[in-house]
Amino acid sequence: MSEHDNASIRHDSDPVALDGDGHLEHFDDWSPAVANWLAEREGRELSDDHWEILYLLRDFYTRFDMAPAMRALVKATRQQLGEKKGSSIYLMRLFPDSPARVAARLAGLPRPTNCL
Repeated sequence: MSEHDNASIRHDSDPVALDGDGHLEHFDDWSPAVANWLAEREGRELSDDHWEILYLLRDFYTRFDMAPAMRALVKATRQQLGEKKGSSIYLMRLFPDSPARVAARLAGLPRPTNCL
């Protein structure tokens, strides 16, 4: 299945809908089990370092009502997790291709503005 296919899964007997880019249609449908399912369908395995960023993103979205683009993601990560983790290189290692977009998708957020 391509990451861009519309799909739905069942989690706790409730359908979880995805948009055409593979992002959850509803923020509240997210759970760790859903994140793992999304990661598996992309061939990813989530480590503790991934989870740290996913929870950071969910907190960011709750506070600012937006998914951060790369620059804002790096800044938020640096502020909350320190210099070592708050770099684009670190985030690229965790989420190759497009860290802001991939991490937002796995965190159950909409596509960040200004992400290709």
